[in-house]
Amino acid sequence: MKGTLTYIVKRALDLAVSEGKLHGDLPAPIIEMTRERKFGDYATNIAMVIASKQGTNPRELAGELIQTIRDADTEGDVSDISVAGPGFINITMSPGFWSRILKTVLEKGEDYACSDMGAGKQVQVEFVSANPTGPLHVGHGRGAALGDALANILQCAGYQVQREYYINDAGNQIQTLGISVYARYLELFGRENVFPEEGYKGDYIREIAERFVKEDGELYLNMSEDKAVEEIAVKSAPLILDDIRQDLEEFGVFFDLWFSETDLLERGDVQKTLKEMEKRGTTFRHEGALWFRSTDKGDDKDRVLVKSDGSLTYFASDVAYHRDKYERGFDTVINVWGADHHGYVARMKASIQGLGRDPDDLQIVLVQLVSLVRKGQPVAMSTRAGEFVTLREVRNEVGRDAARFIFLTRKSDSKLDFDLDLAKEKSNDNPVYYVQYAHARICSILRNAEEQGVSLPEPGGVDLNLLDLPEEKELIRHIAALPDVIEGAAISMEPHRITTYLRDIATTLHSYYYHHRVLTDEVRVTEARLAMVLGVRTAIAKALALLGVSAPERM
Repeated sequence: MKGTLTYIVKRALDLAVSEGKLHGDLPAPIIEMTRERKFGDYATNIAMVIASKQGTNPRELAGELIQTIRDADTEGDVSDISVAGPGFINITMSPGFWSRILKTVLEKGEDYACSDMGAGKQVQVEFVSANPTGPLHVGHGRGAALGDALANILQCAGYQVQREYYINDAGNQIQTLGISVYARYLELFGRENVFPEEGYKGDYIREIAERFVKEDGELYLNMSEDKAVEEIAVKSAPLILDDIRQDLEEFGVFFDLWFSETDLLERGDVQKTLKEMEKRGTTFRHEGALWFRSTDKGDDKDRVLVKSDGSLTYFASDVAYHRDKYERGFDTVINVWGADHHGYVARMKASIQGLGRDPDDLQIVLVQLVSLVRKGQPVAMSTRAGEFVTLREVRNEVGRDAARFIFLTRKSDSKLDFDLDLAKEKSNDNPVYYVQYAHARICSILRNAEEQGVSLPEPGGVDLNLLDLPEEKELIRHIAALPDVIEGAAISMEPHRITTYLRDIATTLHSYYYHHRVLTDEVRVTEARLAMVLGVRTAIAKALALLGVSAPERM
């Protein structure tokens, strides 16, 4: 966004390229608030990132960039800049910068935090994509919260984003679903049978079988087992998918497209993809099977696309699916996967390269496991589903806001301990309550001002120089940082940066409230402080919205 520090640093990088000081495609800078003010207001590791790519000394490059940043700072927003450590650039902003930012926030509202960094590039975020063979569990919930928040952040950063759910409605898992429901169906009629060892054992399987008994009676008893299993599978998967869709919508997650693997196969897209790969010379035949030369693209071994018996591998369908994504015009595809898919990353990136794309056009975000805790003890299983805790159970117990916020409190590739008791507490220890209460507290201040006949200030009519307390400067620094935090979260694909930001600004606000009055006996001071807390409220509401969490006015 124009006027932010990120904007200034981007201009500096463009200037450095035009002057021949840097070359090639440069990464977007990530700006972070310093933890200690003695290191300035903000810091960036951009010199270290560029130096690692271009084989130069990071401290020397940082020194060169300092002058370029000064040249790019045409508004005089930077008051001091220095190199620290192995090549960090620490930056201190001028008093005029803070005043201008706060006025911009008051004028634009929540729109102030968004930018055009993405320049309208087309990005697809595919997430959740759970097999339609059972209800969503808490791991899916974490992936859903992350994918949805990431899409929100990317949109705010100027990208055109599509949310997509890939339905694995073909293959062995659907066959297993049919076998499982059929076994329960037979049990309900008192028929002797052995439940398959690999079958799905949750209570939801019996519920589906009971539905078929009620609606279809003995219909499947009069068929061959193979025919009955096939028909039951075809009818069961959509029922489970409808439940998944409802579950996600109640969690605040909506998809632009639900893409069916069956449709992909029926259109012949897999065969078209295989032919294209053969034309590119990236496949070979060995022992009757068709292989992809993925070792040529950085994978640890070559991968089978078509088995010797002529059947397709899951990998073949996945390659065809990703080819379809790029044919739809997406510049970048982001997949949110469970951490158990870690070994799949290299082969998928290799396949993208085998289709003639830059492997960086595919980005993978891995999501680690969630461990539920109650009364200090791990929650082993669900009383409803039998073998896992469902997203619906967690959401019903702690609420949508708490679930989404807590799922996003840590980096996605770090394991998460979800304390169910803490998530329900109305205390400062509960992170979502703590942040939402900061927003509600400001709304209460504004209501009190109205009741006392104090008018809210106009953006241009406030003397912001009266905000000279250290805590006030810190709050304005947080307000000003939000656009940079959003761009950093978009670049790194790390929504937890937003929750960290929210906890920090809420902590500063609560501390300020305990030590200082906003509504004072001095009119000009009151106006300035009201302007400041309005800015804080705007920043908190915007950041919460990006996470899909509400910003209550009363608590």
